[in-house]
Amino acid sequence: MEPQLKDSVTDGVATVVIANPAKRNAMSAAMWRALPGVLDRLAADRTVRALVLTGEGDTFCAGADISALREPGDEQQSLAVRAEEALAAFPKPTLAAVRGFCVGGGSQLAAACDLRFAEEGARFGITPSKLGIVYASSSTRRLTALVGPSTAKYLLFSGELMDTERALRTGFVDEVHPAGELDKRVAEFGQVLVSRSLLTQAAAKEFADGRTDRDAHWAEQARGSGDIAEGVAAFLERRAPRFTYWL
Repeated sequence: MEPQLKDSVTDGVATVVIANPAKRNAMSAAMWRALPGVLDRLAADRTVRALVLTGEGDTFCAGADISALREPGDEQQSLAVRAEEALAAFPKPTLAAVRGFCVGGGSQLAAACDLRFAEEGARFGITPSKLGIVYASSSTRRLTALVGPSTAKYLLFSGELMDTERALRTGFVDEVHPAGELDKRVAEFGQVLVSRSLLTQAAAKEFADGRTDRDAHWAEQARGSGDIAEGVAAFLERRAPRFTYWL
C-alpha cells in the first residue's frame, strides 16, 4: 500500500489515519505536504466538531521517513513544522489516539494535538539527537509547554524512549488504557466533545494556547451565539443541550 493519509467522518468526529505500515507509519514528504490540506478541508466541514489522529494498525507513527533525510536541504523539517502548525491551529478539539511507537515526527504530531490518549505499551520519543538534527524552535517550545523544561531536555538530549507510565506522569499523555480498550474510550470521548459547546471549546483552545488578543472577539461571539441561552434552558429542563454555534 502506498503511504497515505486516510480520513473519514462519523457522528461529528473526523478521523485521520497515518497509513504507511511498511515503515511503521513513517511520514513521507508527500504525507507531510498533504496534511495541512486535509485539515483545512475537515475544518470547513460543518459536520465535523472534533478530530482524532491515529495510526494504521498497532503503531501511531515512527516519525519522518529517514530515507528522505539523505536529500539536500531542510525541506523535510520545514514540511513537518508546517504540518505540525496546521494541526495545532485546527479550530476544533483534536485528540491523538496512540498505540505502539510514537517517535520523532510522530511525537511532534501528537504534541500538536489538544489531547493524547494512549494504549498501554506505547512508546514515546523525540530523536533528533540521534541524527544530528536541530529540532525546530517552535516544536521545542510546544514540547516544553506540554511536559516542562526538564522532561523536554531529557527527551531531546538523549533521544531515549519513555513508556506510558512516564508519559502520563509528565503530562505528555492524558489517559492510558489497557490493550483493546483505546478505541472504545476514544469513541466515547469523541461523543462527549461533540455534545459540548463549540463556542466554549474554540475560545478555550485559543486562550489555553496563549492567545491574548481575542477577548473582545469571543465576548461578541458569545453574545450572538445563543449557546448560553440554550445551555441554561437545557439545564433547567433537565435535557441534553443542542448547541448551534459554528465557527
